[in-house]
Amino acid sequence: MSDLSSIMEADTQSKAASPLGQDEKGTLGGIAKLAENIAQKEADVAALEEKLKDAKKALMRLTDEELPLLMTEMGVSSFKLSDGSQVEIKKIYGASIPVASREEAFAWLRKNGHGDMVKNVVSVGFGMGEDAMAAEFSQMAVSKGLHPDQKESVHPSRLRSWVKEQVEDGAEFPMELFGAFIGQRAIIKGAK
Repeated sequence: MSDLSSIMEADTQSKAASPLGQDEKGTLGGIAKLAENIAQKEADVAALEEKLKDAKKALMRLTDEELPLLMTEMGVSSFKLSDGSQVEIKKIYGASIPVASREEAFAWLRKNGHGDMVKNVVSVGFGMGEDAMAAEFSQMAVSKGLHPDQKESVHPSRLRSWVKEQVEDGAEFPMELFGAFIGQRAIIKGAK
């Protein structure tokens, strides 16, 4: 049984009834005991989240580095396991525009015919009782001295897809500007 499921099972069994005894209900001691129980559960959740994060990193190291490297060294691109599962190496693409390069990256996209990828959102927050002003905003924003927030972005999955298209089409683009990379990942498909 996994650590998470054993913790959950033990917790369910021990908490089938209220964690407080009959004599503790409605007392400050009972309140304190429940608060301590909450603090412990918060610590348990934080520890499990950290363990999950570490497990995901370890899995990524295996799927994206160790197994692809070993298979490549042996000249193998796919094989079957004894249970019938198929193991294949797939090319993966990634990108994440560094914050310091966003303006330059967005300008490059616009200049090179990919400006439709850049989403430009302008928003203004209105307080209570400003409904009429919000309705007239499109005509009066500047004249009323409002300073709208403006945010430009490219959706991460759209950027990744675009990088893949550019690489596969043999198009040249500044990969470092877009934080682009090409890697491999071992994919295991279950037996059919």
